[in-house]
Amino acid sequence: MEQRDLIAVKQRYGIIGHDATLDRAIDIAVQVAKTNLTVLITGESGVGKENFSKIIHDNSPRKHGRYIAVNCGAIPEGTIDSELFGHEKGAFTGAVDSRKGYFEEANGGTIFLDEVADLPLATQVRLLRVLESGEFIRVGSSKPQKTDVRVVAATNVNIPHRISEGKFREDLYYRLNTVPIHVPSLRDRKDDIILLFTKFASDFSEHYHMPAIELTPAALEVLKNYPWPGNIRQLKNVTEQMSIIERKRTIDEQTVASYLPDTMLSGLPVLLRDQQDQGKSVGTFERELIYKYLSEMKDEVKELKKMVNKMAMMNDDKLQSDIHDEDIPVKISHAYALAGPKTIAMTTSKKEMALIDEPEVVDDSCSLVETEKELVKKALIKHNNNRRKAAEELGISERTLYRKINEFGL
Repeated sequence: MEQRDLIAVKQRYGIIGHDATLDRAIDIAVQVAKTNLTVLITGESGVGKENFSKIIHDNSPRKHGRYIAVNCGAIPEGTIDSELFGHEKGAFTGAVDSRKGYFEEANGGTIFLDEVADLPLATQVRLLRVLESGEFIRVGSSKPQKTDVRVVAATNVNIPHRISEGKFREDLYYRLNTVPIHVPSLRDRKDDIILLFTKFASDFSEHYHMPAIELTPAALEVLKNYPWPGNIRQLKNVTEQMSIIERKRTIDEQTVASYLPDTMLSGLPVLLRDQQDQGKSVGTFERELIYKYLSEMKDEVKELKKMVNKMAMMNDDKLQSDIHDEDIPVKISHAYALAGPKTIAMTTSKKEMALIDEPEVVDDSCSLVETEKELVKKALIKHNNNRRKAAEELGISERTLYRKINEFGL
């Protein structure tokens, strides 16, 4: 395909990028469109597989016929046959009238079967018959009918693996895979990420009537090195969120990272803002909260040890009167949880140790979730619910703080 024709196709279908693998996929789609061959499009979720099915339909002799897209994974197993092949009146409960299926409706056109690997085995048998002979039978009928439909299928799973598990018919796979087209993932075309971001930022700027957001050099590196499991769809959503939420139009690396799932950030080669002072890598919020909490508790444990030593020197009567202080059991339980029974036993009498060993005194307040909640709560109280200052003290972004507040119900 000539370069000018390739550019025209990209502009028509909103495909952005200069990756050679992407260009090859577009070229195959245009070439196979002139034939009547079945096509199987593979690629991860969010890479834009449906664009390629539209390219095939619009450049084929069937372009004036009907184009129907069907998400096979979104239709319940009990109704998928009726949706695809139709049904007769009374075929099942609720079938008050006869109904045409998608294969009948798309006669003379193209049907796009997205997530075809999710089809039940019984439906796969029916689909194979359509592909081989052009025949289908409505649910509740015994009369074969003919249809002339071009089938383009797509999947984001490994079908050969499904075949080995007995979940997909091998003969159907080879029938669908007459011409394979693979759409590359976003992480395999890193040079296109910035182009896509710029286009999305410009579109949202126009749509929401605000200046377009821009990224600092470090933020661009975060964007390029993130694995993007949701591919183009995820990048578009993240760009839209930042365009709406962020007041500053220049976005730094920490802000970008706050919009990305923490579980995917550990592999990034960059550090967040203030890295020289704090040495924090992205995705360490929960761990640092624990460290901060333990550091605060360390001083309390020391004070409690002094208190227990002082109490040990008192007589039993004095000890009993002091024990009734409602604040002591809670503090002792924290000390017991953090320092361990052996540490406290060294500074207590047998009677005091028995008190500490009481099971109802020890609570579970040192769990990770409660620890995070307590620190967030303290920071908010300290700064009179000023979330910006609270976030700065905790060393996290305001967005992450908002998420934690909602999570903990504060």
